[in-house]
This record gives sequence, structure tokens and C-alpha cells, in this order.
Amino acid sequence: MKDYAVLRFNALKELGHRKVERFYQEEGKVTDYFAINVFDREKMRAYFTAGAFEAVAAAIDEGKKIDRKVADQIAAGMKTWAIERGATHYAHWFHPLNDATAEKHDAFFEPTKDSKLVENFKGELLVQQEPDASSFPSGGLRNTFEARGYTAWDPSSPIFIVDGTLCIPTVFVSYTGEALDLKTPLLKSQQVIDKAATEVCQYFDKEVTKVYPTLGVEQEYFVVDDAMFNARPDLMLTGRTLMGHTSAKDQQLDDHYFGAIPMRVSAFMKDFETESYKLGIPIKTRHNEVAPHQFEFASSFEEANLAVDHNLLVMSLMKRIAKRHRLKVLFHEKPFAGVNGSGKHCNWSLRTNTGKNLLSPGKTPRNNLQFLTFFINTICAAHNHGYLMMASVANLSNSYRLGGHEAPPSMLSVFLGQTLSGVLDSLEERVSEKKMTPDEKTELKLDVVGKIPEILPDNTDRNRTSPFAFTGNRFEFRAVGSSCNPASPVLIINAAVAEQLVRFKNDVDKLITDGVKKDEAIFQVLRSYIIESKPIRFEGNGYSEEWHEEAKRRGLREINDIPESFKAFLLPESQKMFNETGVLSNIELDARFEIRNETLVKKLQIEQRVLGDMALNHIIPTAIRYQNLLIENIKGLKEIYTSEEFKEFAQPQLRTLKRISRHIKDLREKVYEMVDERKKANLIEDIEKRAKVYWNNIFPYLDSIRYHIDKLERIVDDSLWPLPKYREILFLH
Repeated sequence: MKDYAVLRFNALKELGHRKVERFYQEEGKVTDYFAINVFDREKMRAYFTAGAFEAVAAAIDEGKKIDRKVADQIAAGMKTWAIERGATHYAHWFHPLNDATAEKHDAFFEPTKDSKLVENFKGELLVQQEPDASSFPSGGLRNTFEARGYTAWDPSSPIFIVDGTLCIPTVFVSYTGEALDLKTPLLKSQQVIDKAATEVCQYFDKEVTKVYPTLGVEQEYFVVDDAMFNARPDLMLTGRTLMGHTSAKDQQLDDHYFGAIPMRVSAFMKDFETESYKLGIPIKTRHNEVAPHQFEFASSFEEANLAVDHNLLVMSLMKRIAKRHRLKVLFHEKPFAGVNGSGKHCNWSLRTNTGKNLLSPGKTPRNNLQFLTFFINTICAAHNHGYLMMASVANLSNSYRLGGHEAPPSMLSVFLGQTLSGVLDSLEERVSEKKMTPDEKTELKLDVVGKIPEILPDNTDRNRTSPFAFTGNRFEFRAVGSSCNPASPVLIINAAVAEQLVRFKNDVDKLITDGVKKDEAIFQVLRSYIIESKPIRFEGNGYSEEWHEEAKRRGLREINDIPESFKAFLLPESQKMFNETGVLSNIELDARFEIRNETLVKKLQIEQRVLGDMALNHIIPTAIRYQNLLIENIKGLKEIYTSEEFKEFAQPQLRTLKRISRHIKDLREKVYEMVDERKKANLIEDIEKRAKVYWNNIFPYLDSIRYHIDKLERIVDDSLWPLPKYREILFLH
């Protein structure tokens, strides 16, 4: 039995049936313990003075600043609740620009003058702290000798307790005020879309005073045995297998999708869902995905900032809780070649303070005109900034998945379904720039707009090949990678739609000023946007070659070159949008451009170093060992057989020997060539040029080296092969 198989056997034996059964024990109803570790409004009322509660409520609902004097009262109430819940430390919890979360823990206790200890937590520690900003990605905003950065409390995302630590969601900014995180621009994007959408809503409903972008996240992931994981250096260090031949059986029978969840995985799911519920994370759905040992969970819709925090928090929880079950969770977009990778579908919509989903058809023509207004403006925003939206999810790991027949194409298109496409076509045909008669307007509202509730949402099909599909009452951005911080694409959607809504209101108001009636002005402007955004609409198969050719003719930009796509953030139209909305400054955009290039270079460096090491120190020695066994076998055959018999019986071994020798030779040469190319690239100081060289000259070696290793895997004796194979990793019992 191989070493890693022994490890897995012992781990399962230690886990035992009794431990597995423990995870199925009833925790009581979810409603009994949901958000028990969250300092929500109900707990605020119990632990705050009336003035402190009003201050926090105003900060959450209206974005008002909290006075430092009141902050001390707030901190005292939080500390009392946290200590009662067993917390001993507190931490500012933030999202640096590395798709991860960060936190520094401090104990509540402080020494007194008489050498005693007291529990203490002041308002100044709650509101703002100063973590070292030099070691996080900054794109030149901070130097290694300039360490000062600030974390500042985000009251709109509830404080929570994890492992005895009071975690305070915060933004992270530099000493000079630039955003060093994704939360800061996300919050800014929510403010600008709130303002723009609220002003447009005033055309239809005067009671709307606030609009919230909402988000529902579907998270795909793989689960593997930790012994198998620990036996694969490539999985451990890069998150994916850099080599490995596909198994004879993987997903081709479609027998894993929606199948029965394996017991160990089900126990793990129960465990992390329970902990998630305690943190107020509304996980609603779980199921098997298409690939072997690929799974998915989905959360209910929440305000976008909170949904992002919850997604990152649950990913962290899953990694920790998997250890209890001797499992590893893989969030890499493509951990295994030949089977489907993992995405993170971001379902985006807008909700008003009156409870109305602005992307859900209403019961009256007027409500449907409001729906069409936000629906068409979102399509137009996607048309204007589709390349930027795709660039926001373009990175090395997602490049292994996007564009294949397992994920959306790498150019943005919008799927509406036949019903809604027909509605837009009718509006384009029946609305004119000429003044409409009252009868024409009434007929348009009743005949086109008024019929929408009767046919939605069930008559609108879904298109899994569309990167940005309308699915009844929301837009689903399907191109997001599974490891991605969803704030990255969501803040761009928010900003793009906000920019478009401002444009819409200006266009409508101009027509009204010129004497056109309000509803007619809205119809005319919407018609112009329908015509303008036609190139982005596509109802067919996004996987087809015909669509790729058609997309080029329509002027839709496809992402094939990852470093080139990073320039989308520096395009004049992107800078104009970010500047006018105030979401990101040009300095911050330049920094993010540099960070994306740096990250690409560093991840490729790691993958190539790991691959080179494994090829030279694991695979080639194993192939030579098997080669020597063949040589001994051939020598033995020569000793016992006649010359003619030897030629007949030794031919298979001789042919195999030549194949192995050829693969070893080519493999060694490719590794040395790759190392030389990397050394030359590392001498390039300009990070943009270095990323280009890495992508064009070095990245292709990953596939060419893998080709020879995968061929050797099929030749070399299974008992000698040093790594777990796909058939062992992907079939967990």
C-alpha cells in the first residue's frame, strides 16, 4: 500500500463512524441559533444606550459618521456582549488586494498601574487601527519603508465572533487616503448607485428614498482527502494539479451532478453550514456539481456588501472546518485538467427601501415601465463596459477555465430570453421620436409593457453559456472565478449601472425640458438605448465557433491575453466612469493594474518552480527507475532466448524503453529552457513588460512539460509512480 494510501486509511480509521455520526446530531432548529454570533440590531438594542443605538442605526441606514464620544459607549457594549460569548480578543477584519481576508488579533485585557489586568475596549480601537500596510499588495501606493495604513470600521456589515475573537469588518486605506482593499470602492459604488437609482425611481414612486444593490452568490468548490492533498506538492503549493492524466471515468456519464452527497462530505457540509448559520450567513442550497467531488452552495440574497463579506467568511470557515473531517477544500478555478472547473455565479439586482426588486416585473404597466427602465439601463451598462467586467475576473487561475465548454466564453454577452427580447424589439418598433398620441401611449403600455407579468419569469429560459444572463428577476454574472473576491466584479457593475442611470436621467430630463411628456420621454430614451446596446445581446450557443466570429463582427472584445486585459482598467472610458462616480481614482486604477501584473508574474513563478522541481526530482528519477527495470528485463530475455526469439519477445519493452527515453530527454530540455526564459524575464524591471514575457514566452511551457509527464504516467509502473493519480484523488469514499 502506498504511503499516501496508508495515511488516508489511518485518517479514516481515526475519524471513525462515531465521529461522523456526531456531525449529524441535531443542533436544534436553525432559527434557534441563526446569527447567535453576530452583533445585530436586536443585540445592539440590548447592550447599547438609546443614544448609542441611534448613532449606529444612523450610520448603517444613512451613512452618518459616529461621534468619537459615542464610540466609547458602543465599544463598551460590544465588549460586554463579546466577553459573555467567550471572546478574549478583537480584530479588524479586512480585504486586502489579494482575494483573501486579513486580521490582527489583540487581547481585551490591559495591565493597570498596580500590575493587575482589566478587560478594556475603547471606541478609538473600534473605529480605527493602524496595521502595517507595507506587506500587502499596494501597486506602489505604499513602499516597504512606508508602513502606515488604516483600517476603519464599516458599520454596515455586522460585527461577529469567530474562534473567540470579536471580528470588526473594516475598510483598509493608505496613509494618503487611497483604497488598499476592495471593500472601500465597493461601498463607494453602492453609494453612487443608491443616489442614481433613487433619482430615477422618483419618476415612478416618490416613496423610494434608498436603493440597495443585492447579491446572491453561488459558490462551487472541490473536496479531496487531505492525505491525497498532502501527497501532491503541486496541489499544496499552487492549488491545482500541474500534471496528471485524466481518469478513465470522470464526469462523462453525468452521474455525479445532483447525485447523493457522500457521507463524509455531507458531514462536512452540515458542520460548516451550522457554523455559517451562527454567523448569520443564509446558506440555502447545497448539491453535487458536474465534476467528480465538485460541490456547490448558494446563499440567499443580501445587500451586496454584506453578501461579499459573508462569501469570504464562509470560504475561510470551510477551509478550517474541513480539517476536522480530514478533508481539503479547493477553491482554485481549475484544480484538475479534463473535468469542469469551478465558478462563483454572482446574481445581482437592486432593491428599494420599500421592498421592491427593481429587476422584477410589476403588476401594472407603470411598474413594468420602471422594471424596463432598470432592465434596459443595466443591459446598456454591460454594453458600455463589458470588456472591463470580463477583465475584472481575468486572472491566471480563471484563465484555465474561461472560454472552455464548461464556463462562459471570454467575451461578454447578455442573454434575455425570447420573451424579453421580443418586448425590446416591440418597443424599438413601436416607439418613435415623433410625438405619440394618448391612444398610442395607452396601447403601448397595455399591449407591450402591461403583458410582462403574464409571461415572466417562467417563460424565460436560461442560457448557461452566457456570461451575463437575465434569469427572471436578476442578472447572473457567470464568468466570476471560484477563488475571486466577488467585490471586484460587483463594484464595477454598480459603478457602470450608476453611470448609465445618471445618463438616462439627464437624457429624459432634457426631453421633458423640451416639452415631451415624462412617459413618452422615458420610452424614447429607452428605445435609443435598446438600439445602442443591440451588439451585446445574444440568445444562442456561446460555445459555438460561429458566435466567436459574430462577436468579432459586433465589436465585442474577447479576452485571450490576460496581461492585455488588465489594460481595461486604464481605458479612457473606464477611467471616466470611475472618476465621475468617485469609486476609484486614476492613482488607484494604476495601482490595481500593477498589482494584477505582479500577481500574474508571481503565480506563474510559483507554478513553474513547482513544476520544474517535480519534473526533475520526482518524475524523471521515477521514469529512470522504471527504465532500469526494463533494461534488466531485456537483459534477462536476451540471456534465455535465442536471437530470433529475443527480437520477437523483447520488442514491446524496447519500444517502451525508447518512448521513455524520448520523453525524459524532451522533458529535461523543456524544464531547462523554461528556467532560462524565467531568468531572462526576471531581469525586466517594468512589471507590465515582465508580465507580457511571462505570459507569451514562459506560460506555454506549463502545457508542453505537462504533456511529457502525463505520457510517462501512462507508461511507468503504477507501483512506482510517486503521486496520487486522478482516479485516486477524485473518487473519495
